[in-house]
Amino acid sequence: MLLKNTKISISEKIGYALGDGAANIAWRGVATFLFIFYTDVFGLSPVTVGVLFLVARFSDGISDVLMGIIGDRTKSKHGKFRSWILWTAIPLGVILSLLFTTPDLSDSGKIVYAYTTYILFTLIYTANNIPYGALMAVMTGDDKERTSLGSYRMVGAFGGGMFVQGALLFLVIYFGNVNPNITLEKLEDKAYHVSVSVPRSVENVNIKTEHGIAMFSWADGPQKKQDSIASIKKSFSVEANKNYEFIVTGENDLTAESFSIIDQKRGYSNSIYFMSVFLTLFMFITFYTTKERVHPPKAQENNLKQDFKNLLKNKPWLILLGVGLLFNIYNSIKQGIVIIYFSHYLNNQILAASFLIGLMFASIAGAMITAPLGKRFGKKSVFITALLFSGGVNALLFFCGPGDIEIIFFLGMLSELASAIFATLFFVMLADVADYSEFKNTRRATGLIYSAGSFATKFGGGIAGAIIGFVLGAFNYNGQDAVSIQGAIPGIIMLMSWIPLVIALIAAGLMLLYPLTQAKINEITLELQSRRLKE
Repeated sequence: MLLKNTKISISEKIGYALGDGAANIAWRGVATFLFIFYTDVFGLSPVTVGVLFLVARFSDGISDVLMGIIGDRTKSKHGKFRSWILWTAIPLGVILSLLFTTPDLSDSGKIVYAYTTYILFTLIYTANNIPYGALMAVMTGDDKERTSLGSYRMVGAFGGGMFVQGALLFLVIYFGNVNPNITLEKLEDKAYHVSVSVPRSVENVNIKTEHGIAMFSWADGPQKKQDSIASIKKSFSVEANKNYEFIVTGENDLTAESFSIIDQKRGYSNSIYFMSVFLTLFMFITFYTTKERVHPPKAQENNLKQDFKNLLKNKPWLILLGVGLLFNIYNSIKQGIVIIYFSHYLNNQILAASFLIGLMFASIAGAMITAPLGKRFGKKSVFITALLFSGGVNALLFFCGPGDIEIIFFLGMLSELASAIFATLFFVMLADVADYSEFKNTRRATGLIYSAGSFATKFGGGIAGAIIGFVLGAFNYNGQDAVSIQGAIPGIIMLMSWIPLVIALIAAGLMLLYPLTQAKINEITLELQSRRLKE
């Protein structure tokens, strides 16, 4: 039945939004940083990582459907879906931490560890996120109130994304600081002899200048290492209190404070451990502040075969499944290539943090304008327009060079503003599809329908990871080798610009087939309210 009061308090909307803030600490943390962590820090090849993402995410298709079925049939004093948010809060924080932990293993051991922890992460994320998504559809039966709740949700999601994407690189620097001793001898204009030592042994450190302009080459002598090719940074292992000598060229007025020397393994691990505490806390808040109000018809009995039959005949759901898959490939490619793009094309990794913060502000603005746009023009029209606009603007990055920082920021934020609109609408439209199923079949299977959202998100991310891996692999990218990085620059630019555009165009074409107009949704909402009041 449906309670007569279909309005939701602001405090409950904020509490619900914090759940997606928590989920996005995990999701955007993985989507943005795990690929470069695996290749540049953990030492896996890009093709290996791409295959891992694809294989693990493909298995999610089964686990998502199973979780949808389980959620619909869960009975507890907390409701069908809220219980899972409580039960998975701590496990999700723990497995996220293990993803960014680097045990000392052989090459094959690293692959096994990566597969094990990543697959466990996707399973636990499924057990948390499908019930969380389905919760929106049972907090209220009012279509317009759900659109508002969806905007709150996505503000929370983008806020969580801003937290992890904006703060993580700075936390890596803080936690990865090795307290180096650096001495410089000026050789000539823009040329220095630099000696570096650290108080403890570190398996892998990364050295570069603050502005990422100067070129490093190993100095002649006993400290000379595996390569003599000049590059903007060097990654190497250090022994405690041993001197490592470089010739650094290309920048004026360098001092010891101009250099950044970071233990990336320790930096990434400790930063994610810190983030995971907030993830768990936010999930607990979501659990304690939300309520379930919409329930299946009282006469409905469990019939899994009928639920699947209804699902496969649900045209709006099938179209949203395809569109959701495509736009998540689109978003995941953009997120997954940002750090690599800034690190190796713009030569300024820390600037990526500012870029990602800018994207999150644009995303929050996009989420906030979604509700009024959807009410005025209809969800379908706004969805298609946002896809085309975001993809077209994003493709213009192809024409930007390393010096066009302001233009890159402007285009990225403009594209992200539109991207946030269709991401927000997607989950609201899944609730519409759940209502359509109940309207047509007099049965409600909210969790099963929402499994489409989780499947599309995760499998889309897996396909995106595979695309990034295969494209970079085709250009022989090796994140720990300066020469191969330069050779892969054309592939990095492609992934940052026109490859996402092609995917957005296909998604917009498919969305044209979506049959639920605003007039039809209004009809469905009124009919369902009438049915529930009679029960």
